[in-house]
Amino acid sequence: MNFISWNIDSLNAAIEHKSPRGELTFALLSQIAAQKPDFFSIQESKLPVTGLNAKQTQVLNDLFPGYCTFVRNSTPPAKKGYAGVITLAKEQPISFNCPTIDAPDTMDEEGRIILLEYPDFYLLNVYTPNSGDGLKRLEMRGLWDDNFRVYVSQLAERKAVIFSGDLNVAHEEIDLKNPSTNHQSAGFTDQERDKFTQLLEAGFTDTWRFQHPDDVAYSWWSQRNRMAKPNNAGWRIDYYLVSSTLKDKIKKSGMIDSGTRADHAPIYLQMAFD
Repeated sequence: MNFISWNIDSLNAAIEHKSPRGELTFALLSQIAAQKPDFFSIQESKLPVTGLNAKQTQVLNDLFPGYCTFVRNSTPPAKKGYAGVITLAKEQPISFNCPTIDAPDTMDEEGRIILLEYPDFYLLNVYTPNSGDGLKRLEMRGLWDDNFRVYVSQLAERKAVIFSGDLNVAHEEIDLKNPSTNHQSAGFTDQERDKFTQLLEAGFTDTWRFQHPDDVAYSWWSQRNRMAKPNNAGWRIDYYLVSSTLKDKIKKSGMIDSGTRADHAPIYLQMAFD
């Protein structure tokens, strides 16, 4: 069973592809479609409250014919056209839900979690809030991490869980190019890293690190620094995590080459279900 997850940084920019970056994004989206994954999880769709428009729906249907589409957008009082997640699935789930986790501020309304239930597992698509410039949201981010850990742990008591997304944290120093200068940067504070450790200790496995304990690879490169991608000065902040009871079913996990396009690369997971 094949899974792909990607922070696309605006679905509309990919669909319209009117800029060089948009062209790169659409080409990558088309590449993903050609692989025909069983599940495709998108973060940072940045759709309006009304959701997909007619053109976006048609293009997704053309690229992913026959897939079920599940959408969650940012809604008031959260910012318009912010965050948002979409999950495409070949098979209809037993159930679909847009859970809330009693998160602080407007985080529950920002379109950050989609839950699908299947016979063998729950599938979560997650876009974790960024702590922001100057770490202005760090305290609230910590509450999100705590509440999400409780939520996903409760799910795992009923059925195994597979979840993916932009989790906005580089867990260990090996997970970013320049750890020494980033200990006060969003995504690499002691608090965020410790919360991720607690998540793993709650019974979940980082699939890529499980298979590559000493390897270096990144899933995100800053757009603000034009030399970040050419110099491979990246971070690994996108993950597939699974209930540790599923460790023996992990076949392969990795990143999809995004070429010259900075920002997030798609990630993939292959699982061996009977």
